[in-house]
Amino acid sequence: MRELEERICRDGIVEDAEVLKVDSFLNHQMDVELFGAMGREWARLFAGEGVNKILTIEASGIGIACVAAQQFGVPVVFAKKSRTKNIAGEVYHTDVPSFTHGGSSTVIVSKRFLGPADRLLLIDDFLANGAALEGLIDLARQAGAAVAGAGVAVEKAFQPGGARIRAGGVRVEALARIKSMSPGRIEFC
Repeated sequence: MRELEERICRDGIVEDAEVLKVDSFLNHQMDVELFGAMGREWARLFAGEGVNKILTIEASGIGIACVAAQQFGVPVVFAKKSRTKNIAGEVYHTDVPSFTHGGSSTVIVSKRFLGPADRLLLIDDFLANGAALEGLIDLARQAGAAVAGAGVAVEKAFQPGGARIRAGGVRVEALARIKSMSPGRIEFC
């Protein structure tokens, strides 16, 4: 998506060959108008797939998932990184390692919100090593839900996650795919 690539070039900060900061418009301060364009693009790409829910992980994926959900007219379910008092009953859970934060989080979704009748579109801000999407796929599998595909804003195509998720049979649509990057330079696929 040209608009997202241009924004990454203009406002993204490449810290090193693996870290791209897009916090001024994507995952800290959010450009909702840009999110709208992204949601429309995912709605176009996944039209006819029967998506009836969007699944993401807190926190960075929630904003783009909500705007995308408006385009599909479906609810968003997000996997929580901690169990709170308002989650009663049984949950699906899986461990998700985090490249950004280091360590691992157990994420949960109430069994009330995912089930065999669901056809899910997974949404996240970044795809690098693929751990977040693999966690979402595992939650979907536990629920007996179908995965229609995954929409990611930015894929670091030079890291193994995208190839591994696609090899597992999940359609991945990244709106910006980065081939390589270094301070002052970003090359898109």
